[in-house]
Amino acid sequence: MSVKLVILDRDGVINQDSDAYIKSPDEWQSIPNSPQAIARLNNAGWTVTVATNQSGIGRGLFDHDQLALIHQKMTRELATVGARIEAIAYCPHRPDNGCTCRKPRTGLLESLARRFGVSLTGVPVIGDALRDVQAAMAVGARPLLVHTGKGKRTLATHGVELNHVEQFPDLFAAVDALLQEH
Repeated sequence: MSVKLVILDRDGVINQDSDAYIKSPDEWQSIPNSPQAIARLNNAGWTVTVATNQSGIGRGLFDHDQLALIHQKMTRELATVGARIEAIAYCPHRPDNGCTCRKPRTGLLESLARRFGVSLTGVPVIGDALRDVQAAMAVGARPLLVHTGKGKRTLATHGVELNHVEQFPDLFAAVDALLQEH
């Protein structure tokens, strides 16, 4: 049986985003219905993964251990509604580090594809920022833009570039669309 992979951005898609970064478990708050959306994907046989830029590590705002605690809180909260994430790939680098993992570069997406032994062609990548869409397009994946997090701001500044990209009010609505297709 082949893996039905879906890749989610974290901040602004699963949880509330902050221009000051999510630096501690206390600051991590799920977006309403995002845990339920992930549970619906799980129940429909999807392998749910996360690809997230976490430059707050490179900026010295928090460390890898603190990020692990944030992800433990996320995992616990998702579990309360029967949701789970199979893998989290993150980039700890600053935008000026020139790494290959930070979105819009494709390293995070490629590492998840290798881990699950799948091609990224047509894989749904759900994000709230232009860089999520650009990374998805660069590997032939299927970008879906949500209006939560930075989504509305992204549309205000890049609307012409994004008018061909599927858009949804939030993760729950994007999942609705995916599940109606499969």
